Parts: sequence; structure tokens; C-alpha cells
Amino acid sequence: MTRPGGTTVQDTSPKPDPAAGDDGAGTAEPDTARRAPWRRVLAAGLAVVLLAAGAVLLVKGQQLRDTPATSNRALTDTAGTHRVVGDVSSALGAVFSYNPRSTAATREAAERLLAGRALQQYAALFGQVEKQAADQKLTLTSQAVRAGVTRLGTRSAHLLVFLDQVYEREGKDATTAAAQLSVTAELRGDRWIIVDITSR
Repeated sequence: MTRPGGTTVQDTSPKPDPAAGDDGAGTAEPDTARRAPWRRVLAAGLAVVLLAAGAVLLVKGQQLRDTPATSNRALTDTAGTHRVVGDVSSALGAVFSYNPRSTAATREAAERLLAGRALQQYAALFGQVEKQAADQKLTLTSQAVRAGVTRLGTRSAHLLVFLDQVYEREGKDATTAAAQLSVTAELRGDRWIIVDITSR
């Protein structure tokens, strides 16, 4: 600016900066920049929480599927249950039935149908049974009248079996008795083999 008389005066008042924009726009950018890292941290934390929750739900679901009730095929496998009941009932009838002339056949049946602890116990007692059957002319007939599978797996089963047993001595009246057995069986090949017998 030139005043009269030739004196030049510079205008020192502040000029608006076109690149800066208005006051509101100039202060928003630093605030946004400060908030951006917190948003990223929050998003990452949320992702971790969701992954952890998913893992917990997966484990809980697996536990529910693996409970004893759901892994017991006796509750769902009708054909498998029927098969193990048939094999075990037949085996018990064979090994606990004899007469003075058939003890050798009974022993052979036990060696085919029993294994493990059940066979060891049976073999230890059967010598006495053979002598008793010969001396007293004793006949024993056993029949499984009721059997229930309490647990059935792919290769093992637990059963509760009720037997009716008829004792006959030559020249005497027959005597009837009942027995209740807890039986463990294992699937070997195509047949269920008894591996443990406990009298209840």
C-alpha cells in the first residue's frame, strides 16, 4: 500500500491459508489420527475373544458327544446287542451244563468260549466238577433266562445274566436253583468270547 507522499506500507494482517481450510477441518485430522490405533487394537482384541469363545464351544460340544451315555452302543445298536446276548447266553449254557458222560465235551467248549480270567477260574474249578459228576452221577443243566447288556462298545461288552440251573442226581429228585452273573465279553473274530464272570 502506498500512502500519499510516496511512502509504502506493508499489510501485516494475517491472511487466510487456502490449504488449511476452516478451523473445524484443521483440528479434526489430528483427532482422527489419534483414534485410529485404538480402533485397530479394539478390533484385534475382539477377534481374539471370538476365537477363544469358539474354541471353548468346540471343546464343550466334543465333551457332550463323548459322554458315557452317547458312547454306549447298547442304547442304540439293537442288532449288536442282540448278537452279544445270543453269544454269551449260548456260551454260559454250554460251559455250565454237563453230565457224567459229557465232561470232556464241556471242557472243550469252555476252551473255545472262555478266555482270560474267566477261563483260568473255570479250569481251576472244573477238575473238582468232573470228579463230582462221576462220583455222584450228577447232571447239571443251565439256561440263560434273561440277559441285559449294560454297556456295549465296538470290541467289549458288559452284561447281567440270570441263569436257571437244574441239578439231577441219579435216583433223586431234581433241584432247581437260580444264578445271577456279571459277565464281560470281548469280540474276537466273529464271536463274543467271555473273559470275566462274577457271581452276584
